[in-house]
Amino acid sequence: MILKFKNTFITDNSLECQKDCFFLCNDQNKQFVDQAKEKGAKIIDVAECKKLLNIDENIQIIGITGTNGKTTTAAAIYSILLDLGYKCALCGTRGAFINDKQINEKSLTTEPILKTLEYLSKASEEKCDFFVMEVSSHALVQNRIEGLKFKAKIFTNITIDHLDFHQNFDNYRLAKESFFTDESIKFINKDAKAIRFNIKNSFTYGIENPSYYHIKAYSLNEGISAIVMAKNQSFHINSSLLGLFNLYNLLAASALVNELLKPDLKKLEAAISNFGGVCGRVEEIAKNVIIDFAHTPDGIEKILDTFKDKKLIVVFGAGGNRDKSKRPLMGKIVEHYAKTAIITSDNPRDEEPDAIIEEILKGFDNKSKVLTITDRKEAIYKALKLKEQDDLVLILGKGDENYQEIKGKKYPFSDKIIIQEFYKNQGK
Repeated sequence: MILKFKNTFITDNSLECQKDCFFLCNDQNKQFVDQAKEKGAKIIDVAECKKLLNIDENIQIIGITGTNGKTTTAAAIYSILLDLGYKCALCGTRGAFINDKQINEKSLTTEPILKTLEYLSKASEEKCDFFVMEVSSHALVQNRIEGLKFKAKIFTNITIDHLDFHQNFDNYRLAKESFFTDESIKFINKDAKAIRFNIKNSFTYGIENPSYYHIKAYSLNEGISAIVMAKNQSFHINSSLLGLFNLYNLLAASALVNELLKPDLKKLEAAISNFGGVCGRVEEIAKNVIIDFAHTPDGIEKILDTFKDKKLIVVFGAGGNRDKSKRPLMGKIVEHYAKTAIITSDNPRDEEPDAIIEEILKGFDNKSKVLTITDRKEAIYKALKLKEQDDLVLILGKGDENYQEIKGKKYPFSDKIIIQEFYKNQGK
């Protein structure tokens, strides 16, 4: 990318270099330094780039990593901090935001370091106190957070995902663990599969297992109501969000804010209640029709378990060019919970959609309760036509994504718009 700077520019791509530009050398591109020099570029590292961009080193950077929950936890922290009167930036799967204004569209969960430095530069201009970011396992392996000093970090959970990149679960776990070796303040989910972490400045949170921040009592009827205990203090979580998984997200977010700021607990409770959730995450589009981003076995199981008392019609698929081992597991989980399952296309990328569907289908023992409809729009329409009064339709995998990626091209596609079109055509 090219970042304009005074009368020249900064780039991390040697092919873009020109005389007297700046080439940001980092772990991902250091093999191209000589090429950049030949073109007359000035070589800088992350520390020098920060100085050029006038990045305020006092901004407190908060990083969240885990298989599931990163986006909602990050958004909750951002929302709570803004409500408490702090200036704050946020970047992750949903894009980049500064003080309630979106400054960039959706992209990678964790951008290359030059893009993150651009966000930090803008956050500095806006006098932000905090910078909240999602940190992916890919970014940890590729060191896309090079040179960033984190004030606090959160580990949400770890389940099977991204094995196409990491090759095996041990490598995936090691990537996550690498984020928690320092002495920054850390918040570790005690109920998740265990990881190794530096215990210095670490706090645990949980519901089932003993932890520093733990839930004393909770209810998940019509939203979330819970009492959080932490040493000699307690506060309430009251939220319109649904599901046990969201209680974990809110617990992590509130624990971090409480530990960093020691705010008035009544103000903290009000700020937690004001967080309305994230678009595309358990979002009800029509009565008893919900979309969600869940695309891993664990993510799917958590949302289906939340609605286990309902008669479920579930529309789902799996992304192409990604970990194939999770596909039958997703099928097995959906079969366990669903009245009717409809397997369809997600983002097939370079794979054939029907081949992906067949791999998911292997997870079903009883094929009579499953339909396979390759066209995602047709699959959604079918689910809505099948829906009876007491049924709940869950459309999983894409959340608020506005495209479908097929053979290297992104085509406009939105589960939300498809649902709205269906009911508009029905005159409802």
